[in-house]
Amino acid sequence: MLARHIMTSPAIVAPTNMPVLEATRLMKEKKINRLPVVDNGKLVGIVTKDRLLRSAPSDATSLSLHEIHYLYGKLTLGDIMKKNPHCVTPDMTLEAVAAFAQKKSVGSLPVVEDGKVVGIVTTNDIFYVVVNPILGIGEDGSRIVVRNCNTTKTILQALECVEDEGLSLVNASYIRSKRGEENDFYVHIAEEDPTALVACMKERGLDAEVRARR
Repeated sequence: MLARHIMTSPAIVAPTNMPVLEATRLMKEKKINRLPVVDNGKLVGIVTKDRLLRSAPSDATSLSLHEIHYLYGKLTLGDIMKKNPHCVTPDMTLEAVAAFAQKKSVGSLPVVEDGKVVGIVTTNDIFYVVVNPILGIGEDGSRIVVRNCNTTKTILQALECVEDEGLSLVNASYIRSKRGEENDFYVHIAEEDPTALVACMKERGLDAEVRARR
């Protein structure tokens, strides 16, 4: 899977001379939290919802209300944007995009092709496309966790039970513990009653139990 398969496209962008107040209205209207900033079609910065909030006048300012409205009204995205933001290309793999976002500690990455912004990828996109299916979030059926199922032999035994019981496999994933304490295999089936599957796995010596979905 590539960045082009999960990015939001076309991306909503704004010029550097857009007033901050107008950008705030735009982001609220479009229900977005990040706004790539472009000049002459070229990506030059990015503004986040948090950055917009931080640009608002402080209650501790000694300026008059008139002065605050005047100065804040003149503030543009070019004044507050993060310049030269990190970006990716449409053909970067999902794994590479996720690793790059983690390395740079950013929650969003404009997608640039031939010098133009063609989309934007956020960590939420990665969650919806990768994490949600692995964890079965929002999907019907049931999930079984097979604890310390960390060899090809035991993983195949677990999957053979799905086949032998005539069940429909939705998803299967092997998750390694960060601390190395547990390395579990998760099986997500379409059926709501996993009783027979758990029994089959236990008969084969597997430490299986139903995993709560909520």
